[in-house]
Amino acid sequence: MKTIKQFLRVVSFTALAFGASQVWAKDKLTIGLIPSEDSQAMIESSKQVLDDLQAKIGMPVVPFVATDYNGIIEALRSGKLDVAYLGPFSYVLATSVADVEAFSVAVTKKTGQSAYKSVILARKDSGIHTLADLKGHTFAFVDPSSASGHLFPKAGLEQAGFAPDSLFKRVIFSGSHDASILAVENKKVDAAAVADRIFASAVAKGVVKQDDFEIVWSSKPIPESPMVWRKALDPELKKKVADALASIKDVPWGDQGVLNGFQPTTDASYDVVRDTAKVLDLDLRSMK
Repeated sequence: MKTIKQFLRVVSFTALAFGASQVWAKDKLTIGLIPSEDSQAMIESSKQVLDDLQAKIGMPVVPFVATDYNGIIEALRSGKLDVAYLGPFSYVLATSVADVEAFSVAVTKKTGQSAYKSVILARKDSGIHTLADLKGHTFAFVDPSSASGHLFPKAGLEQAGFAPDSLFKRVIFSGSHDASILAVENKKVDAAAVADRIFASAVAKGVVKQDDFEIVWSSKPIPESPMVWRKALDPELKKKVADALASIKDVPWGDQGVLNGFQPTTDASYDVVRDTAKVLDLDLRSMK
């Protein structure tokens, strides 16, 4: 059985040490953000939500973006973060090594849903129109711990009868969805797997043109990226945070668009992610 211990690379000491004496002070709510964009862009795109949260709970809210998904998981495990925004698969990984639980998901005005999809993109001029056409080409996944950028597309390939480990000429992990999209746009790779909403956001911002791309494959709905907290967090603070997030509306939230609040969720909502991991014969227990 394959192991995914390698997915839990400990984030570099430099990244975790960044502002440690201030970022993780006990009189502040520390919140981790998954690196779907570069760190500064991620903080900027989340600023209004974080500002509103700070005002509503009456406590400074300090964001932290690690160099990869597992940097956030490690910071949660070591108690250096109180709350985090994780991808669905990185959340499942986090529950295997840290005492955390999902408590809410964003609902946007655009979709009115708390789910999204993984898509495999290629340039229209690449000659790639089907999954079979990917054979012998270069490919970008996002991060080993990314649901839409690795787990679901890799499982989708296997379910379609392809062996991901031998299908491609070369595979890279770009580190972010934006980086994967640009890698396809700039012909650094021939195709990539990303979240559909992040691709839509890149198109809306004018970063890339929709007409330059072709969607080769799309997954079934994936439960939206959850907000999680350490179970040991003070119950009163938990209630304040959950109530505050539920009431935050009409402001942008990263790549998801304009918020219509956060709705409650539970750990069981992510069983579909655990089931998808089983398709790849990944042993989540080995991470404990």
